[in-house]
Amino acid sequence: MQLETNLEYSLLMGLTGVSVSKHLLDEHFTLLWANDFYYDLIKYSKEEYETLFHNRPDLYYKEHQDLWNVLAGKVYETIENKAEGYELVTQMPVKGGLRWIKLTSTFTDQLQDGIPMSYTVMTDVEDIMQARLEQTIAYENLPGFIAKHKIRKDGSFTLIEANDKYKHFADVDEGSFSSFTPFSRLDEKSRKILDGHVPLMQKGESVHFVIRSGSCCGNDIWLQLNGECIGWEGEEPVYLIVYIDITDITEQRELQKKLEERSVQLKEALITAEKANQAKSDFLARMSHDIRTPMNAIVGMTAIAGAHIDDKERVLDCLNKITGASKLLLSLINEVLDMSKIESGRLNLSDDELNIGELLQDLIVMMQPEIKSKRHKLDIHVMGIQHENVIGDTQRIKQVLMNILSNAVKYTPDGGRILISIDEHPSQDGIGNYEFVFEDNGRGMEPEFLEKIFLPFERADDRLIKGIQGTGLGMSISHKIIQLMGGEIKVESEYGKGTRFTVKMPLRLQERVAAETMKIQGLSVLVVDDDQVACQGTCHCLEEIGINSEWVCSGQEAIAIAVAKKRQKMDDEHFIVIMDLKMPDMNGIETTRLLRKEIGPDIPIIILSAYDIEEYEAEAREAGANGFISKPLFKSKLLQVLKKFTEEEDLKSKASPKKLSAADYTGKRILLVEDNELNREIAVEIIGSTGVSIDTAVNGLEAVNIVSRSAEGYYQMILMDIQMPVMDGYESTRRIRTLSRSDVADMPIVAMTANAFSEDVANAVEAGMNYHLAKPIDIATLMMVLDKYL
Repeated sequence: MQLETNLEYSLLMGLTGVSVSKHLLDEHFTLLWANDFYYDLIKYSKEEYETLFHNRPDLYYKEHQDLWNVLAGKVYETIENKAEGYELVTQMPVKGGLRWIKLTSTFTDQLQDGIPMSYTVMTDVEDIMQARLEQTIAYENLPGFIAKHKIRKDGSFTLIEANDKYKHFADVDEGSFSSFTPFSRLDEKSRKILDGHVPLMQKGESVHFVIRSGSCCGNDIWLQLNGECIGWEGEEPVYLIVYIDITDITEQRELQKKLEERSVQLKEALITAEKANQAKSDFLARMSHDIRTPMNAIVGMTAIAGAHIDDKERVLDCLNKITGASKLLLSLINEVLDMSKIESGRLNLSDDELNIGELLQDLIVMMQPEIKSKRHKLDIHVMGIQHENVIGDTQRIKQVLMNILSNAVKYTPDGGRILISIDEHPSQDGIGNYEFVFEDNGRGMEPEFLEKIFLPFERADDRLIKGIQGTGLGMSISHKIIQLMGGEIKVESEYGKGTRFTVKMPLRLQERVAAETMKIQGLSVLVVDDDQVACQGTCHCLEEIGINSEWVCSGQEAIAIAVAKKRQKMDDEHFIVIMDLKMPDMNGIETTRLLRKEIGPDIPIIILSAYDIEEYEAEAREAGANGFISKPLFKSKLLQVLKKFTEEEDLKSKASPKKLSAADYTGKRILLVEDNELNREIAVEIIGSTGVSIDTAVNGLEAVNIVSRSAEGYYQMILMDIQMPVMDGYESTRRIRTLSRSDVADMPIVAMTANAFSEDVANAVEAGMNYHLAKPIDIATLMMVLDKYL
């Protein structure tokens, strides 16, 4: 789990460019971990920080006790209020001075030695704080005096800049700014007013007050001062002060009006800048949540496989689910890398061969833990699906459907009901029109929010969902993806009653031979499910593959049919019983137990469920169940399960090991250059299945030496990692190409690396490589490359 967490930190924090740290909530707020951007921000290296401050922020703030008191007070206030975290804009000491930062901290339930921990995102807002007034107020466009002052530690003022009106009022030119003494013409009362505001200004707080001052002409005028701190020079604040002459009330009103207009512009600019910074924090939180979902499936399925290591079918099933979750995890990583394309509308969709049933099965597996933890009832209706195999962007379709289902699960109170319906409308010109409907009886949405649900960063302003995690990006991205596909997504909702999402998407049909059917004379199936629509959908699938069926909606009815047939001694007994697991009054396991007493041991009973069967499997088998099948129930899956009980040979073939490759490169030899031991082991196992001989090197320099010492023609290919100690893959390739031998000029050298950006591909070609394979390695693509060069 620690490895998983570190991987997640390294991945997310390295890609987003945000300073992130992890702290103990003890008296020192001890630093447990920080990414590179944290140390870049404070301008101390990790080694300096540990040596000088021993990972103790209280020591780091020792020379700035007032700033530490503000930060510590915020933390203790959050703990006392039992809040989940806090936000704070404050100054922070860095090497050589102070900088304005925005702290966003989240408290967790994690403990170390009994002490809770927190995660903090720090955003540098120095430029915003310095520029927010200067960006919106033009010195010469306001009918007033404007000057920039630095407030010294002794309370005196230094003039830095001023507009012409101030220079005329004060009778000062730019050449004498350094020797000029501002506020030298104040009366005693005004001097006290100014002195009373100096301590506030030394803290960087906004000030507004009125004083009376003499002008260069000898006249006294009343001035309203509006001062904002726009930055710091070391520990001395820099203020932009607008002086409004309120001696003439008419002029004062005009100035006030224009100042208010500028103030509105300033606030809007500041809000925009703050939203941009908040978007970074929101994006980080969203990706953390989305990555944990498939990671949970991977960890869970790995544990299940380990517990059933001798059950080949169960292990193969777990491996298939792990593969699906891994692909989704990889797609999320790619989404991080492609985020700018999504936001700018430059996202390109891929054409993948996919199966609608398998895609939905992966979706249910991903969401199963959350559905189970909230005790939701999940029903799935499959209606009129004629073509399961289509062409579309698999990961983007999963992303859209995952966003909608995840929202349904999150925003439906515990014990709710979620219904997924899938339908295929008549196809035209090889395009299938598919409709996915997600309904829930959850909280619903108010009409005013429905109008902006597809806008980015929008979340319903509902106190009941304040504690539910969400960024407001998911539905906006889903909407853009469906639009790019030429489809449509719409939402209907009634507050307090539930929500219905309808997604229509056109998908190109695969040109495949129609699925085989099972037209076996006299066979029939009894379907038992409390959901009438699900019963009809299952029977429709059975009819399409040539099997007679009938259905009932309760265990009592199923037993009654069995008893009636037994009394009448009818010969047309049901070949197979398909039994739903979750039914009211009498569930599928209890019904199976009673049915076995009536029909004996020979008739197969298959348990059907949209839920994880793991916790019910032992009890179900003990009751007499022969097998299990998960919803959604598609024709191909139903056919596969039924064949299992009719063709023993098919079952044996499924249990047999699956070869990684059918290719045979016996007699060929390649050099694998990889510094990571685990990656070497995986590559040797996969590539070695083709019969090829493999030599290995652990860095680029060793690879150069091995090739130079080998006989000409000894190696037919080199697989080269890029990031390695001693010598990287680029330099190693260049040196191999320049060896004094005839075989290296045309020897295929293939990059096999986690450096997957377009510039990395270009760098590989420039270094003399023939091909670029991105990690994690796709086995089919790897085999294609081996076939091309061997």
